[in-house]
Amino acid sequence: MKKGKVFKYIAVFLIAGLVIASHAYAARIKDVSSIGGVRDNQLVGYGLVVGLAGTGDDIENGFTKETLANMLSRQGLGMKEESRKDLSSDNVASVMISAELPPFAKVGSRIDVLVSSIGDANSLRGGTLLMAPLKGADGRVYAVAQGAVSIGGFAAGGGGAKVSKNHPTVGRITNGAFVERELEYNFENRKSFSINLYRPDFTTATGVATAINGVITGIEAKLIDSSTVAVNIKESFRGSIVKLVSIVENINIAVDSPAVVVIDEKTGTVVMGENVRLSTVAVAHGNLFIQIKEEKKVSQPSSFAPAPPRGSAPVEAGGGTVVAPGGQTVVTTETAIGAKEEKNQLVVVPKGVTIQEVVRALNAIGVTPGDLITILQTIKSAGALQADLKVM
Repeated sequence: MKKGKVFKYIAVFLIAGLVIASHAYAARIKDVSSIGGVRDNQLVGYGLVVGLAGTGDDIENGFTKETLANMLSRQGLGMKEESRKDLSSDNVASVMISAELPPFAKVGSRIDVLVSSIGDANSLRGGTLLMAPLKGADGRVYAVAQGAVSIGGFAAGGGGAKVSKNHPTVGRITNGAFVERELEYNFENRKSFSINLYRPDFTTATGVATAINGVITGIEAKLIDSSTVAVNIKESFRGSIVKLVSIVENINIAVDSPAVVVIDEKTGTVVMGENVRLSTVAVAHGNLFIQIKEEKKVSQPSSFAPAPPRGSAPVEAGGGTVVAPGGQTVVTTETAIGAKEEKNQLVVVPKGVTIQEVVRALNAIGVTPGDLITILQTIKSAGALQADLKVM
């Protein structure tokens, strides 16, 4: 085979390797960003959970009693003020209800709700949430919740002991709320939309704009800042904006990440990004181990030893006291102290190594996670760590 063909095949393999590597580190736009204005909306409400087996609120707390009395009044049971004072029940609990309304949710669709006790109830197990409206930040009702509460734990106890698992005062109702009002999205008639990166980065944002302009015609993707790319629809564009967003979301881009080392000193966790680099640095790390060992030794006298004379003076012996020359037991203490220092060699880490080589070099000197945290902080102080060091 000729030398020129050999070089040609090598070049083809290198290009193929670069293409495979680029795809391996690529991500879809929808995985690293969101469409501006298209998001979930939080809902919150207040209600009563009934049917509890004696694990509800103490009815004497004000809001539970008033809520129960108002609920009975709405059901046509008029209660006088004296009757309200005599209310007594431990199978009712006041709860706060939270939910998230997804974008483009239609009237009649169902969403999950989370129910959390706000009183002194012991458990919501077996309870049923009565119909409760869920409001948005604007004070308008967007959903109505009702249904059986399901919890992932339990609580039980007696006079002197109590046992519980997970959180029995928090429960979930799957598909427990009906959507009653839709959010207004005039999406199809829009002439532009924005793409917001989850992690702002100028390099990634530039790649997003370049990729969109290179794939789709009739639109213009413009870089606004490190986290926003505006997509403007030109007059020449013919098609649905919903379909356009679908195409944009599935474009693959190269995601650039900064060099960051995250350290959690509480758990000894160290996480490094792939772009972490080191300047040439020499590292040595050793620990001094000091061990102190004490041993008690007991000397028993002979069983036929003569009794000590009355009034004889005691004689100090080591860690104990003995009366000579009689038969008293002698206790002595022997202390051994040893000090040992690890003989770790100085390891030179070359400049510009990859993250795999950094870990391999540090493992070569036998570091533990705690040692690694100290070493990385020291290397950063020396100016040899080319990364942002974040300590949690």
